[in-house]
Formats: sequence, structure tokens, C-alpha cells
Amino acid sequence: MEALQILTIPDERLKQDSLPVTNFDNDLREFVARLELTRQQGPAAVGIAAPQVGHFQRIAIVDCSNTRKPVPNHGNLVLINPEITHWDGYEVGREGCLSVPDYTGNVIRATQIHLKAWDEHGEEREYEMEGYEARAVQHEIDHLDGILFIDRVVSRRTDLFKRKVYR
Repeated sequence: MEALQILTIPDERLKQDSLPVTNFDNDLREFVARLELTRQQGPAAVGIAAPQVGHFQRIAIVDCSNTRKPVPNHGNLVLINPEITHWDGYEVGREGCLSVPDYTGNVIRATQIHLKAWDEHGEEREYEMEGYEARAVQHEIDHLDGILFIDRVVSRRTDLFKRKVYR
């Protein structure tokens, strides 16, 4: 199995909305496996969304269990048709993205969310999330709506930074 090619800015396909998943079949599970492999090969990547590889369905993967500083998390999450049903609090935090490889930026996100999604087997799941994991999920859901973090920085002049080089 090979990793998928990641679309990067200024590719206009990254601005495209994604469609809901309706078939929870073997093709979906095979795609999710390739998407996860692609996420694992990204430098310091905690999440990836299907549109980042040119697949426009509402599929995202988030795993905050291997961050440098431990954070509360639910482990490896496959999120199909994710929907945030409750938001609370706001905080500015630094974000990066596989599709925006040269920059990081400060973005305002909710600090706590309630999330409803389906897994790759069609089982409905609900999660209470906070902090970094909630931020990562909001970032990936934005991809499903054709929004990049650079679209959310308050000021590109003061809140966008050249990325450090990861090894």
C-alpha cells in the first residue's frame, strides 16, 4: 500500500466542499487505511482530511496520542461525516498543515467541543473533546468545508509564521 499525494496551496481543489459518505463498505475502509498511512508519513501530523489527497468526501483522521507534550485525547479517531454539536470557550493557538507546508499560524478555536461522527464501520460515535484534540478536529473539519487555517488567521501580517524544519 502506498501513501497518497498531498495537495498543497495554491491548489484550488483545497477550496472544494466535500460530500457526505453514504456507503460504509470495503472501498471506504481501504481508503481510510491509505489516508492513515499518509498521515503517519507527514512530519508531526496529528490529523489529515480526505480533501487533502483529492478525495472529496467527509472523512478525517485525528490522533493526538503521540504529541511531544501529552494531551488529553481519545486515541486514533476515524471521523466520517463529523459534526460539532456544541462549542464552548475560545483560545488562540498555533496551527500547521500538511497542505500549507511552509507556514504556521495563530488561529482562534473553541476550547471544548461535543462531536458526533461515524467510524469506518458505520458505527455512530460521540466525543467530548478539549484543548489540542478539539483544535485538531476543528482544523480537519474545516478541510471538509474547503477552509484552510490560513483563511482563519486574524492577520496574515502578524499571525502567520515561517515553519520550522521538522526531522
